[in-house]
Amino acid sequence: MLIAQIVMGITLLLMISGRTPLYLTAIVGSFITAMIAGFPMTGGEGPSVTSLINGGLNPVIADMAGVLMFIGVMERVGFLDVIIRNIIKVGRRLGGGAGVATAGGVAAGFIGMLTGFTQPAITAVLTGAASSKLGVNPSKSAGVHAHAGHLGNFGGFTHPTQVAVVAITGIGFGMINVYGVLISLAIFAFSFMRLRKETAKNGPMTDEEVNAIAKEFESSEHNYAFWKTMMPFLVLMVGFVMGYPIFVVGVLSSIVTMFLSATCFSKAEQFMLNGVGRIATPLVATIGFLFMSSVINNIGMADSIANLFRPMLTVAPLQSMLIVAGIASFITQSNGASAAISIPFLQAVMTAVPEASPLGLAVMAAGGGAVMQYYLTGGPVAALATVIPVIKGSELKEANLFQRPAMMFGMVLLLAVSFFF
Repeated sequence: MLIAQIVMGITLLLMISGRTPLYLTAIVGSFITAMIAGFPMTGGEGPSVTSLINGGLNPVIADMAGVLMFIGVMERVGFLDVIIRNIIKVGRRLGGGAGVATAGGVAAGFIGMLTGFTQPAITAVLTGAASSKLGVNPSKSAGVHAHAGHLGNFGGFTHPTQVAVVAITGIGFGMINVYGVLISLAIFAFSFMRLRKETAKNGPMTDEEVNAIAKEFESSEHNYAFWKTMMPFLVLMVGFVMGYPIFVVGVLSSIVTMFLSATCFSKAEQFMLNGVGRIATPLVATIGFLFMSSVINNIGMADSIANLFRPMLTVAPLQSMLIVAGIASFITQSNGASAAISIPFLQAVMTAVPEASPLGLAVMAAGGGAVMQYYLTGGPVAALATVIPVIKGSELKEANLFQRPAMMFGMVLLLAVSFFF
């Protein structure tokens, strides 16, 4: 098994390096490791390659499908557009330019949380320009918008690392998403307060100027009442709290959306199926990561890591998980690539300290990665790098420096929360 563990270690290093395709490396490396460990392709006593792969077909995949069906119909009937425009309106009323920038980031994170595609440039095209006109420093506006990645990854349902963490700990979606949303919104709030304090020094704009900007960025082609667009989300949240199957809750919320928007059955069904089309990447990633996780467990690698770090894990299991996940994401600058470190360590913690809270471990593993991935550069290929081009006058280094205190605030909050599980 030692050779198998070495090969798996090389696989994890390749994933961390970012020089090879992430999910393909996980799958191929895990398969080679399983072969070296002597696992049969199928049947026989003990684990086989087939059983390990089938173990990756976790029920969490059905949860993703249910949520994506719901989002598919919400998006196509125009409910999401109305919600986003209202978020922007609330942001402006609460905090002027700082509020608009924050609302734009929250709206982008909200979209990413539900669709699996967090791209703050989508809203920054509108709210970045609006916040700049309202007196916000363009670079700092870009920094606030790019906090969307925290919300999309940590509060969402489809990021591969988040899905793998949920599946491995066996907690299911629900409370981890609540923690993710609250921590992410706290990060936004931290930057919002700093930005609002700064813009207050520049003096207020006239009502005419503010109203002109509002008309440009807050109007929607859809005329739904805001309460109507929020009703399906209320159904979804109640289902989460009650512990009902998320796939069923997602379908029920989709039906509520269909009735409230007066959309015909056939169109609504097509919208729902189009939404499920987004499951491709998280589906492959989930199966790949869970296959890798099963191989790591069955070759004894999780036990080896647990034995190596046992003194630290037995004293502070959740805090250790948070630190390792944060460092992994800080080094790789990718929540996805950080899974090569955080997933084996999560398994090691669960092995060494079986009484540790599964929800607590999941929150620390997912949260540390989601927060710290943007610390060094704001995201080398996504997030901040995509926002800078759409906000005139913004500069990446200044924007990233503005983000960092809020990220550290998020980590401090996670550390504080870790003592309550």
